Amino acid sequence: MPSLELPKLPLGDAIEWFVRWLIKNLSVIFDFVSDVLSAVSGALSDGLLWVHPVILIIIFSIIIWLITNKLTAILSAIGLALVWNMGLWPELVDTLVLVVVGVAIALVIGIPTGILMTRSRKLEGFMRPILDFMQTMPPFVYLIPAAMLFGIGVVPGLFATVIFAIPPPVRLTYLGITQVPLEMKEMSIAFGANDRQVLRKVELPLALPSIMAGVNQCIMLGISMVVIASMIGARGLGEVVLYSLSRLDLSLGFESGLAIVILAMVLDRMSRNVGSGKQTPLSRLIEKYNNYRKQKKEENKEEIEQAA
Repeated sequence: MPSLELPKLPLGDAIEWFVRWLIKNLSVIFDFVSDVLSAVSGALSDGLLWVHPVILIIIFSIIIWLITNKLTAILSAIGLALVWNMGLWPELVDTLVLVVVGVAIALVIGIPTGILMTRSRKLEGFMRPILDFMQTMPPFVYLIPAAMLFGIGVVPGLFATVIFAIPPPVRLTYLGITQVPLEMKEMSIAFGANDRQVLRKVELPLALPSIMAGVNQCIMLGISMVVIASMIGARGLGEVVLYSLSRLDLSLGFESGLAIVILAMVLDRMSRNVGSGKQTPLSRLIEKYNNYRKQKKEENKEEIEQAA
């Protein structure tokens, strides 16, 4: 009886050949990117660690109060003070820098890609399976090409974080803009707005809640990569979790896990409140400033009219 087995397609070998080709031919580019990202993340970490933790906690609490509310700022200050008390402040700063830099790169790539997908059906059809692939691929797999391209350290952790966190801002930016009522777009076009003005003054403001939901999900996915990225040399709380796991140290593992939870909750509350339309101390200050400028303009106009 003839065998029904099919020959195995060398997909894995093809991917490995492609990555090794990139290393051989584009190593200069990867080295440059690695040096830049290492310098940026190192400078941010050193700058934040140079400031005393108490002062930094106060600054963070003021920023949180400005964009959320007083209760969230107080609870965030208590949580950050607890992390400092547990002796994990340097690791928290390293993790914060890793998340902030990774999420910033993901958003710079993701949001414009989502906007471009609304302008091109071909790009939308091309990106959809790629985003599905990026979201469903186990995050551990990203560590292999990251370590091969950038070596061991913070940069491969950033690379894996960016790849893992890009899909939500792309999808939710696309979803938010496509859900803007067609009547609003047609009305703005009827008043003479071009495509760029429609995007900037109609689509983006109306899609802002959906875009900020994508930002929030991007941050949460970035934090979830903290422990995984520590396997290839990324510093921070993930490294402490990995160390406690190797030593079966329940006390250290719980404290480092709690510190990650506190950081995740703080960033979640901040990103969720931005773009929600709720009144915040910062929005009230901006409103008062705008009213003051408007009043000064009216007074200057009256003075000019009286002088004339």
